[in-house]
Amino acid sequence: MGFPRFRALAEHGLLVEFGAEIAEAIHARVLALDAALAADPPAGVIEAVPAYAGLLIRFDPLVTDHAAVEAAARARLGAAPPAARAAAPAREVEVCYEGELAPDLAEVAARTGMPPEAVIAAHLAGEYRVYMYGFAPGYAYLAGVPQALQLPRKTTARRDIPAGSVLIAGPQCLVSTLKMPTGWWIIGRSPTQILTDDPARPFLFEVGEAVRFTRLTRAEFDARGAAR
Repeated sequence: MGFPRFRALAEHGLLVEFGAEIAEAIHARVLALDAALAADPPAGVIEAVPAYAGLLIRFDPLVTDHAAVEAAARARLGAAPPAARAAAPAREVEVCYEGELAPDLAEVAARTGMPPEAVIAAHLAGEYRVYMYGFAPGYAYLAGVPQALQLPRKTTARRDIPAGSVLIAGPQCLVSTLKMPTGWWIIGRSPTQILTDDPARPFLFEVGEAVRFTRLTRAEFDARGAAR
């Protein structure tokens, strides 16, 4: 069975799947349908939630049903992907890769066969884009980790990692926003605020936007913290 695929979820959801891997071309189709539904929402549709390779469409089952929502989605499949987010300047995230702020940097270097400075340079050179939100408030899942840095998740998780930790696993990267456990590799920490005080835009970035990491020294990192 090819893509896109349409799957009913409970009585109020429809999942549109465009593929089974993390790929820019697949995600572009997700964003195109998301934008088309936002521009011309079908009756009863409450929201659409993009992910790496699919779009979840939530609807009011008292107003519409799976068949009607699927028909509306199919009618919008040829929409052009949104250009505004892709063309916007990359959102900058500062990161320090030093000392206890980067507890897994040495092991990542050992496992990839690169010196720590080469790991840092490769991470900074990655071309990142926000593909989805999930797991916790402000957890923006970025794709774009260079192939040389792609490692599977750890076999055991580390507990109580601080907010702001910069994590990688496979082709993915994210900046944590809360203290919580993780099985991803912690290679730095960022003072950049991902959670905002703006109800209209609660997170620093939107799905589809580009992200660029910039390096801080430990002194610069400490100064950012002291200024808060």
